[in-house]
Amino acid sequence: MTLPNTNDNVDVYRDTLVRYLGYSNEVGEAFRSLVKKQLVHASYAVAIGYVLCDTVDKAKKKHKLPEALGGGTRGALVASGDTLIWQMLASVAIPGFTINRICWGTRMILKKTKAAKAGKWISTIVGLASIPLIIHPIDRGVDQLMDNTYRKYVS
Repeated sequence: MTLPNTNDNVDVYRDTLVRYLGYSNEVGEAFRSLVKKQLVHASYAVAIGYVLCDTVDKAKKKHKLPEALGGGTRGALVASGDTLIWQMLASVAIPGFTINRICWGTRMILKKTKAAKAGKWISTIVGLASIPLIIHPIDRGVDQLMDNTYRKYVS
């Protein structure tokens, strides 16, 4: 049974609307065919900023714990590495690439149809609609990857 969050155990970066900043690059990728490249790059800056803030937050929280509970300097380094790698893969790199390819594929398919003129808008809509569908499978895949690599060797 999961206890409801209280102010003592709310993770701002994972349990609040701040979490959606991590998806900004997917939104940027969905709109890539309609906006200037700089706007897409800015969406990545927002997502990476979110990742870095979450990484610092997890490191600070671990550093405050006694070493016997996995805290201290080593705990902070392990936690920051885990958070940085996991977030960069699960929140930035893999979903950004996935949405980029979904939108590109949609445009390629539409080029061969009568809907080619609306292809940029349709690919954007398909990309945005894909975001909720890709999040959990990517998260689970990155969890498995981390469990079989980084976490296996630093624990």
